[in-house]
Amino acid sequence: MKLTKQINIGGVPVGGGAPIAIQSMTNTDTRDAKATLAQIRALAEAGCDIVRCAVPDKTAAEALREICAGSPIPVVADIHFDYRLALEAVAAGVDKVRINPGNIGDEDRVRQVVQSCKQHNVPIRVGVNSGSLEKHILAKYGHPTAQAMVDSALYHTSLIEKFDYDQIAISIKSSNVQTMIEAYRLAAQQCDYPLHLGVTEAGTARMGLIKSAVGIGSLLCDGIGDTIRVSLTDDPVNEVYAARDILKSIGLRKEGITFVSCPTCGRTKIDLIGLAQQVEERLKDCKANLTVAVMGCAVNGPGEAREADIGIAGGDGCAILFQKGEIIRKIPEDQVVEELVREVEKLALHKEG
Repeated sequence: MKLTKQINIGGVPVGGGAPIAIQSMTNTDTRDAKATLAQIRALAEAGCDIVRCAVPDKTAAEALREICAGSPIPVVADIHFDYRLALEAVAAGVDKVRINPGNIGDEDRVRQVVQSCKQHNVPIRVGVNSGSLEKHILAKYGHPTAQAMVDSALYHTSLIEKFDYDQIAISIKSSNVQTMIEAYRLAAQQCDYPLHLGVTEAGTARMGLIKSAVGIGSLLCDGIGDTIRVSLTDDPVNEVYAARDILKSIGLRKEGITFVSCPTCGRTKIDLIGLAQQVEERLKDCKANLTVAVMGCAVNGPGEAREADIGIAGGDGCAILFQKGEIIRKIPEDQVVEELVREVEKLALHKEG
């Protein structure tokens, strides 16, 4: 694992071997503090560690005071072009500012933002994507290559470092998964700042999750990345569930249910697809570190899923309930979901106790 410099975002450590933090972004009107806080609470309940809010104008910046005061998780201000909004956001109490120093004006404006962040111990995320590269960098590379994006990110960080500040995180996002992976690998070789991983404009829930799992997952398996956002054209809460699942699938987060289910085949005599979907939905907010199996038949049930803490294997109009490979009892098909959920809740309580 690449050990990066550690920064602190409102009490959440990022980098330096800290657990991978999950981020998302509100899609409410930030000027509506109550609606934004309601969404932030829903994101936090789903497992979000850090949330970002758009700050398009002065009214939104002023609303951050109420939002930051009421948020259960650290708040990041998303700033584009207007350095005064960054200053107002810091004064309002945000825990991090996301900017591109190169697009907020001359050196004096950058200095003002950096000094304000330094005074309030607010880290800065330098956010670069394939559509925001400087003309001189595009002229050098011809198009947004991976190294072009890294050069842009390092150029922006140099503008901050110039004023003796190093509480910086970097994101280098592309909608092209291979470019994104290559860019972050290059960044990990060329700097020690914590890296915020994400595939930008990834798409809908289906394609966005696939692209994000490949891009983010590949890098995390290489030991690269300190915080992640799964960008989906969907409810932001689903971004958080997706991020949790990516982290669990590669063993980087223990909290929550790990589901095991088999593909259907000619041996299946129970509505396995429907059962698996219902069980997953019912248990999506369970925080217990348990493995739950929903298997199609006795052949694949207690045998292949013997390591599961609890599970069912379908029969003809019924299912067998098993625990660590040991059969407990039979359950009628119409009672499978309720019985399995009840058993999971018992195990979760036992673990807590």
